[in-house]
This record gives sequence, C-alpha cells and structure tokens, in this order.
Amino acid sequence: MGFLSSTAGQPCNHESMPRRDADVFIGGPEKADVVIFEYDPEWPRRFEIERKKIVGALAGRALAVDHVGSTSVPGLAAKPIVDICLTVADSSVETSYLGDLEAVGYELRVREPDFHEHRMVRSSGRYVHVHVFTQGSEEIIRYLVFRDWLRQNAADRELYESTKRQLSSQNWPTMQDYADAKTDVVNTILGHAMDRPAPS
Repeated sequence: MGFLSSTAGQPCNHESMPRRDADVFIGGPEKADVVIFEYDPEWPRRFEIERKKIVGALAGRALAVDHVGSTSVPGLAAKPIVDICLTVADSSVETSYLGDLEAVGYELRVREPDFHEHRMVRSSGRYVHVHVFTQGSEEIIRYLVFRDWLRQNAADRELYESTKRQLSSQNWPTMQDYADAKTDVVNTILGHAMDRPAPS
C-alpha cells in the first residue's frame, strides 16, 4: 500500500515503519509477486477517477484526497498500484466512511488501531489502495513530503527506483516483506527531504 504505513504494500506504501502482526490484515497475509513497471502516465488519470469516486461517496467527509506513493511521481518506475491518502475527521470511526467506500467498490484490507488509526481499503482488482488517516496525522505529512521530494530530486528518485528494482528481483513471502526491506532507503530519503533549506 502507500508508502509510509506499516502495512502498505505501498510509502506509506508504509515501508518506513516496523512490521506489525499479521492480524492487521483482513483476510490474512497474501503472497504477491513484486513486478516493477516503467512509469505510466495513465496512473495520475486513474487517481483522478478514484478521487472523484471517493469524493462522491463521502462528500464533505473526505477532507483531502491525495495521490501518493511511487505512481504519484512522474518518471518513477513502480508497482502498478495507485496509492491514495484519504484524510477524514477521525479514521477510528469506521462507520463514518467505510460503508460508503464499500458501496462504491472498495474492501477493507488493513486495520491498525495502534498505528495512527490507519485503515486501508483497496479496489476489488487490487490496483488501488486507499490509506485512511485522521486529519492532522503526521503520517499524512510524511506521505506528502516524501512524494514532493521525489518529484523534485532526481538523485533520490533514482536511488529509490534502483533500490526497488534490486529488491523486486528477490522472492518475498508477502508484499509487506518487500515493503519492510525498503525501510532504510525510505528513511534516508525522508531525512534528505526534512533537512532541505527552508524557502527564502
């Protein structure tokens, strides 16, 4: 999921946090092959379709809907999974959003009460992961900082891509094992982003 969450297949793919117990996965852990694709301009278009679906389902309860993860970075090779960060008033109150998201085709995959009340729903085809966080969560900031830094910094973009390509050649029991293996490089890149000079 997105890149930084502990259970994201993808930054919120969650690759920077320690792995949680398997019981956070609704339906249990899944074996998945990691295949990296060249950047596809269809990814942001797919995000826009899903954004409209989410906003339509939740109306004013969707406080922000952001494209995050590797597919949100032009030119960056990635798994073809569109990661979305959905900000709501309180992600722990599933009754305020989950039923409406399920009604438009999403299914609950991750529930992490101990990790910023993170929830992840995905499309039935598993090509879209929506990470739900409470407004003001530091994880939302990390998602956006990581994305924006990779969009503007070619060296770290290349570092991240080369790391993903190297790791994808290995056999991983689950997508989360692959995500966990990226922890060090994700934290390194986040460190670069946080250390950047403030704009004058």
